[in-house]
Amino acid sequence: MCMTAKPIEIIAYDPEWPGQFELLRRFFESELGELVQEIYHVGSTAVAGLSAKPVIDLDIVLKDLSLLDHAIAQLGVLGYTYRGEMGISGRHAFSSDVSAIAFAHHLYVCDPQSDAFKNHISLRDFLRSNPEARDEYAALKRQLAESNAYDMDAYVQGKTAFITRILAAAGFERSALDLIQKENTFDR
Repeated sequence: MCMTAKPIEIIAYDPEWPGQFELLRRFFESELGELVQEIYHVGSTAVAGLSAKPVIDLDIVLKDLSLLDHAIAQLGVLGYTYRGEMGISGRHAFSSDVSAIAFAHHLYVCDPQSDAFKNHISLRDFLRSNPEARDEYAALKRQLAESNAYDMDAYVQGKTAFITRILAAAGFERSALDLIQKENTFDR
């Protein structure tokens, strides 16, 4: 059980989130330079109109995965700790207690061929193009945050069935859907 010191907070969509992502994107592109192919805004803050925890999720795709060690070293200089794949093949997680960027964010370096990366993009794109599903997800997240205010595991577990249903509708195979259970363990 992962209990939080502060209650889980789901807030109305903030039109500042895309600008915050853009500042983060520019910062990481500047710091990682030639290592980066693309940086993606994923997660709930990447979906206009979706209520979310005020945390920007970023997926960094490197020009080549052989550059991962260089990216780990460079991010380490910036104060990020490499957490490994955490059971999710192709998704390398980083955390930081101190960052040059003031916005709360989750940072991943992803293999663009991995199911984890494809899940992030597919869920984001589905919710962007389906307002009914977006609103259903927002209501679910608000309800889960209310009923599990300090229990992050219960909050995350409560979202799993919805996310799996969306990705199944998007045509994902069982192996990709099985990642959702593992992946949600780091959605903190």
